[in-house]
This record gives sequence, C-alpha cells and structure tokens, in this order.
Amino acid sequence: MSKSLPYSMRDVDYDNAKFRHRSRFKVITQALTTSSVRSDCAKCSLGKFLVLLLVCGLIYLIVPHRDSNSSVPSGLQNDLAIGEDKNVQRDANKFGRFWRKPPRLPPQLPPAKVHNSSSNLNNEKSSPKSEWNSRQQKVKEAFIHAWSGYRNYAMGYDELMPVSQRGTDGLGGLGATVIDSLDTAIIMGANDVVSEAGMWIEKNLMTRISEKGQVNLFETTIRVLGGLLSAYHLSGGEHGVKGDSGIPVLSKGTKPEVLLEIAKNLADRLLSAFTSSPTAIPFSDVILRDRSAHPAPDGLSSTSEVSTLQLEFNYLSQISGDPKYHLEAMKVLEHIQKLPKVEGLVPIYISPSSGQFSGENIRLGSRGDSYYEYLVKIWIQRKDSRNSHMKYLHEMYTEAMRGVRHLLVRKSIPKGLVFVGELPYGSKGAFSPKMDHLVCFLPGTLALGATKGITKKKATENNLLTTEDLENLKLAEDLAKTCFEMYSVTSTGLAPEIAYFHIEGDSEGGPDGGNKSSEYVKDIIIKHNDRHNLLRPETVESFFVLYRITEDPKYREWGWQIFEAFEKYTKVDSGGYTSLDDVTTIPPYKRDKMETFFLGETLKYLYLLFGENNILPLDKFVFNTEAHPFPIN
Repeated sequence: MSKSLPYSMRDVDYDNAKFRHRSRFKVITQALTTSSVRSDCAKCSLGKFLVLLLVCGLIYLIVPHRDSNSSVPSGLQNDLAIGEDKNVQRDANKFGRFWRKPPRLPPQLPPAKVHNSSSNLNNEKSSPKSEWNSRQQKVKEAFIHAWSGYRNYAMGYDELMPVSQRGTDGLGGLGATVIDSLDTAIIMGANDVVSEAGMWIEKNLMTRISEKGQVNLFETTIRVLGGLLSAYHLSGGEHGVKGDSGIPVLSKGTKPEVLLEIAKNLADRLLSAFTSSPTAIPFSDVILRDRSAHPAPDGLSSTSEVSTLQLEFNYLSQISGDPKYHLEAMKVLEHIQKLPKVEGLVPIYISPSSGQFSGENIRLGSRGDSYYEYLVKIWIQRKDSRNSHMKYLHEMYTEAMRGVRHLLVRKSIPKGLVFVGELPYGSKGAFSPKMDHLVCFLPGTLALGATKGITKKKATENNLLTTEDLENLKLAEDLAKTCFEMYSVTSTGLAPEIAYFHIEGDSEGGPDGGNKSSEYVKDIIIKHNDRHNLLRPETVESFFVLYRITEDPKYREWGWQIFEAFEKYTKVDSGGYTSLDDVTTIPPYKRDKMETFFLGETLKYLYLLFGENNILPLDKFVFNTEAHPFPIN
C-alpha cells in the first residue's frame, strides 16, 4: 500500500481518556517503532543523544530486535516524521515524549479490504439514485393511501371528504376521481388501483354519461375525457406500449377499446356546447342526457376554459379517425387569433353570443392561465404541422410571453423575488402585485416552449435556442424559485391559494406567512381570505418540467420538501388527504376535501419528478392541463 492512510495529524496529540493504560516499558518499545524518535534524534544536542543512546542500549539487552518498518507503512512514517519536525521546533525538551502515550495508529488494511473500501465510497456516490427511488415509492404509497380513502368512503362520487369520511359530487357526478386517477395508477404500476378503477368505469360510466344532467364543458373535458384518452394510450391503445412511454402495459384494467368507446360517447355529447353556440366560442355548460348546452348565468365563458379543450379533442380525432372533434375545437383558437389583444395578452372573459372579449381584466391566474399553456402545447402536439397551419399558435404564444415580460413581471422588495402580477383594469390601469398559485404553471410552460421538451444541454449543443428562448428559460427558473418560496415562507411549508408581493411605491402591507426564519418573509403578503391550500399541482408540475429540461437537482429537493409538508399536515389517517383552511398556523384547520387533481396531477408529477427521464419523455408526450399525457403526433 503506497498511499498514506486517510487520517489527520491533528489526531496525533489527541488525549483520549478512554484509551486503556499501558506500562512504561510498552510505551518505550512502541515509541521506538515509530519514526518520531528517529526524527528527534537527528535534532538533539550531544548530551541528549548520549542519554538516548544509553537508554537504547539497555533496551537492546532486554528485548529482542524488532524491525520498526514492519509495523508502520513507509508513507505514514514520512508523514509522521514531517509532523514531528514541526513539534520539535515548538518544544526543545523531547525526552518526556518517551513517557507519554503515543498515538494510536489506524490499521493497515489488506489489499482486498482496501478495494472494498473504495467500492463502498463509489456506492455512497451513487446512493442519491437509490434515495430518489425510495422517495418515489413514498409518493406511490401516498397515492395508494389517497385512493384507499376514496375507495372506502366515496367510490363513485366525484370527490372524497376525508375527515367526515363520505363522498360529494361537485363535478357532475361522473365519478371524476376514478377517471382522473386511472392513468396515475398505470404510470405507478399500482395494479390493484388500475383493476378497481377499470372495473368501475366498465360497469358504471357509460350509464352515468347517458343519465346525468349538467356538467361544465371545461372540467369534464380535461378531467374525464382527458383521463379516458390518456388511459386508452397507456393501456395499449394505438400501440401505446412501453416503447414510447417507458411504461409497461398492465394485464389488469379496462380494455383500451372500451375506454375509447366511452370517450367518444362523452365527446359527442360535449360537442353540443360548440354546435349550440351562435359563434365559434362554445357555451360553458352541457346537459349530458339531453345532448344540449347553454351559457353560464352571466352569459360569459372563461377565456381559459374555451381554449383548453383542443389537446383532448385533437387526440380523439386522431385515434378515432373522425375529424369533427378536432375541427370544432380548433375553431375557437382560429377565432381568438383574429381578436384584438394587449401585446398578446387577453382578458379573462369572452362572450359566446358576440364572440368578443368581455372586460379588461388580464391575468395568468384563474380564468386566464391555461389559454397561454395550450397555445404552445397544441403547437407541440401537432408536430407534423408546426411550420404550416399550426404555426400561428406559436406566434400567438411568443407574442404573449413578450407581453408577460413587459407588462406583468416585477420584482418584490426587499429581496427581489420575480413574480407575475395582474392588470385588473387593463394595460392603462393600475398594476396589482397579486399572484395566484395557479400562475406557477408558467415556469414549466416557459421551459417547454423554449426547448420543445429536450434538455437545455442538448438544445444548446445543437444551437436550437434563440436569445428569446434563453430569456424565457431564465424567467422560468426565477419564477420557479418564487413559487417555492411561496411554500417555504409559511408555517406549514405549504403555499396559499394567493400571494401578494411588496413592491416599490406600494405602501400596502399585510400579514406574512408565519415562518419568521424565511429570507423572504417580508417580500410576501398572505391575506386572511387567501390562506387556504387545495393540494394544487402547479408548482410541482413546473419542477418536473424544469428538472427534465435543466437537469438541476434542486427541483427534486424542492419537490421533496413540498411532499413532506403534504404528508405532515394534510394526510388523514383513515385514508385520503385534505385541503387546508390556513397554511400560516400550526396545526392548520382542515377543509375536508380531497380534490381529484391531487391524485390526477400533484402526486403524478411528484412521482415523475423523482423517477427516470425516459418515462413519458417530454419530446414524445404532451400533458394536458390535468396532467393526462398524450403522444405527440
């Protein structure tokens, strides 16, 4: 062994009282086997040398000869000699060293054991991978716990009320949690859940679709239709096997052709929202059993809702061979393309009766968010048409992101968090430093729009990134940091539904998040009515996309912190997870509601964040706004 052992000279003079007592005779003999004595002798005076020689002679007569080199490796001898030279200069009288306990030397390992130690070090370096596998399994366990609560107390209802252990229908009574959860279970390999959900869908869903009354077009499309179509592909439909998704097709569960048949039946009824409207803008509500539709009570539709249907209807046309779904849905965006905008930004309401925007309120939170998300995602989905008749979508997205950077992006004080605010009265009105948690979808969308799903490294190597792409990536990372701080600034480590930010020239104050140790506690204001948490997915969604694209492990670490907070404060022992009333107090009051998107989105994105990048790669799959993945054309 040529190298010195991994041991510091600081330990040489360390006096450990737990070392057992040794005789003077043994001290002298062990001292002679070290290099320190030889080192000191070289520097002693003549008188000290004669005394030393006398002592050595006496010992020589008493004990047999020893080869000092046999007990100490040569490399360590040299190291000790150097150290002792320095000690001699500090202390001229070294004779007492013979009567002091010498240091214990670390053992010299045989070559085989040295090799094994190196292997252990290598294993420690690779342990993060096994750690993330373990964390991914924790997410799967959370999903199964959430499902068990739903199955035991709310099976067939839209949502679970986990504290009161009962179900509730708030989405039309189609059993939304079952369908929203199915592709998550397939992705995780949760076979029992796949079997239970599939069996319920086969026995009940077609009947419910034909008998139920009013549903919201948007919510039913993204959750139920989207869930059916995604499960269709992941179950082997359209040859959706492990080759493209990285997910093995399970033997259990509903047959893909059954899922497709149900999806077509549902979509045919939803089409009435388009065909009943006098313009290209669909009505917001559909009566399923009558195949009829009508506008909302105020006569308006949300801009995000009418423009967040196209991924689903496009894919259904692709797999069914019937273009009617695609044609009706795409009329909406073709119409919006022609409407006036503010630097690419649009108001959050639009009228089906006139086909025009209503009001001037511009925001990327509720009622505005997924309009911008789907502009780029539909363009990505239609890979074969990106440079032809779908090109206008990318142009609309590009203009809108310029408008976001110019009109909506600000920095907080005193620490400079980058956030996206609102223009409640249009571009000529006052700026509001308000940011919904929903806006945290934007970092992922910006990153996806910049690289089209490939890694930043690969895009850079192939010179695929424009200056604007790089600006959007930088903004994406800055906003992701802000979204994370919206969590860490609170007492529970969970984000509020809405946050406000301190900005220059705005004297309005307000309560903080409760975590006084946070660096950003003075930047973020959380008003009383905004303190609730609905188990939302947008932040971990962006972490998943940004980790895939930047390969920066901090997004995994941030995601794990959020998951731990969900486990600590929202888990219900009897099954399920609950939304919270106030994230700034401990213990937080429970709202008694588990939204379908907690299983359909939040846990799915966390599971994928901690897993391998070849599972549902972003250059081959596009996720709808409810986290249901569809293959890219």
